[in-house]
Amino acid sequence: MFLKVKLPWNVVVPAENLDAKGPMLQRSIVVRLLDDFARRKATKDLGYFLAVTTLENIGEGRVRENTGEVLFPVVFSGITFKIFRGEVLDGTVHKVLKHGVFLKCGPVENIYLTCSKMPDYRYVQAENPVFLSEKNPKIEKDVVVRVIVIGTKWLEAEREFQALVSLEGDFLGPVSCENPLD
Repeated sequence: MFLKVKLPWNVVVPAENLDAKGPMLQRSIVVRLLDDFARRKATKDLGYFLAVTTLENIGEGRVRENTGEVLFPVVFSGITFKIFRGEVLDGTVHKVLKHGVFLKCGPVENIYLTCSKMPDYRYVQAENPVFLSEKNPKIEKDVVVRVIVIGTKWLEAEREFQALVSLEGDFLGPVSCENPLD
């Protein structure tokens, strides 16, 4: 789910990037904020950081004594992506294993669909392994699958989420990407 967030942040601008002219100073702060934002990746509470949408406020800068850098408190709005239990997602299969498949959905790359949560599917070992069903389209690499999230886990060291998903429910399974109007 996409979330709109308003965040306080501390931006440190090196002395060599400071310019007395207002627009250049603001540009240096925005560039540094965007760099910091991209490097942070994700947090447990907010999910993955995707975009800064608006810079709401730039506070008064404070010079750091030893380095000469200036710390500016800022407030900005942004977009994050976080998955929740019970949410329905469309993910792309990127790995097929005997006991299930791994999906990607947006910035989340560790979404696991175990074979025990794929009713009516059976694993078929081949050069390109697949899960087949007599009633539904096959599940293989690069197929888009609609799933429901049954659990999530935050990994602090990697700063990323893992999710366990299921096909048990209405309107879940491989999604046709073909245009019905063709």
